[in-house]
Formats: sequence, C-alpha cells, structure tokens
Amino acid sequence: MSGKQWHERKTAFRPSAGLSSWSKRLEARKAEKAMKTKEREMKAEKEDERQRRITIIKDRRAAKEEKARYEKMAEKMHRKRVDRLKRKEKRNKLLNS
Repeated sequence: MSGKQWHERKTAFRPSAGLSSWSKRLEARKAEKAMKTKEREMKAEKEDERQRRITIIKDRRAAKEEKARYEKMAEKMHRKRVDRLKRKEKRNKLLNS
C-alpha cells in the first residue's frame, strides 16, 4: 500500500457547526411555505379541470342514453305519445330538482 491514509481523518464532534442562524431558518421556512401553498393551488386547479371534464363526459353519456331510450320507445309507440312522455319527464325532473 501507499503511505496514504485509508480512511478519512476523524475530527471532533461539534453539533453546533452545521446550524444556521435563526433568520436563515425563518427565511427557509417562509420559502417552503410559499412553495407548498403554490403547489396546493396548482393541484386544486388541476383537480377542478379534471372534475369538469368528468362531468361533461357524464352529461354526454346521460344525454346519449336518454336519446337511445326515446328512440326505442318510438319504435313501439306513436311519435306523439313519446313526445308527451318526454315533456312529462322533463316537468318531473324540474319539479324534483
């Protein structure tokens, strides 16, 4: 082996050596808090957008199902009766909501 030390030289344990000042810690906390707030805000915005898309898709599906149901009814019944039922269901929907 060469004459170098294999391990690092050990130094005395000084716990206060790595501590930062109180003002620095406050600044760091403030920056961290601001970042977390911005992050939460962005996540909430993203979730709102996702929920909006989901509701649009659900509304479209419901409208499609309703249309298919009325078409199926129209095959069995007269057109005027189907129209009457549509109006009646819309009235009930408005009263119940």
